[in-house]
Amino acid sequence: MKTVLKCVAVLIIALILGVGSALIIIRSPSPKATMKNGAWTVNTAIGSKQAGMYPRAIVARIGLFALNKSEAIYYSASTDDEGQLLRAGCDYRIEGNDLGARWWSITVYGADQFLIPNEKNRYAYNGKTVKREKDGNYKIYLSATPKEKNWLPAGNEEQLYVLLRLYNPDISVVEDPGNIKLPRIIKEGCK
Repeated sequence: MKTVLKCVAVLIIALILGVGSALIIIRSPSPKATMKNGAWTVNTAIGSKQAGMYPRAIVARIGLFALNKSEAIYYSASTDDEGQLLRAGCDYRIEGNDLGARWWSITVYGADQFLIPNEKNRYAYNGKTVKREKDGNYKIYLSATPKEKNWLPAGNEEQLYVLLRLYNPDISVVEDPGNIKLPRIIKEGCK
């Protein structure tokens, strides 16, 4: 009887350690698997056959579906250019110009990794919907308070995530995603 109880106890401990360590890894992916480019992070294994079980689990938890890097590259940001966490209590300006891809989009998500409900039903801008400056560049405003143009509502989220998707990226992006010029995320002020 004691042997059975010991085996059950060992099995329970092993399950707790196994599931617990997997959850920790899924919630905070290894820095070895990613590249930094300003405020943005990219993992080109996402969506590929080379992706291991943990990157696949991360995609299943927050992304539902990911394409291979020749079809799409995904950059994410949870901080501004100064390294401070993105949050609804601050106003941000995301500024850049067209990126090396057939189509691109910038989308904001809340702490739960889902779209932030808002009256405008505005969740993203892309190369066709963003209003541009006279020089062709764009400025997208991420804020809880309404802005006149290119406004992404931040709601009242404690933590914000921005996802930049590049569909059919240029070969230069595929070969060196850590060194292309990406939009800057600039904090304009906080409440």
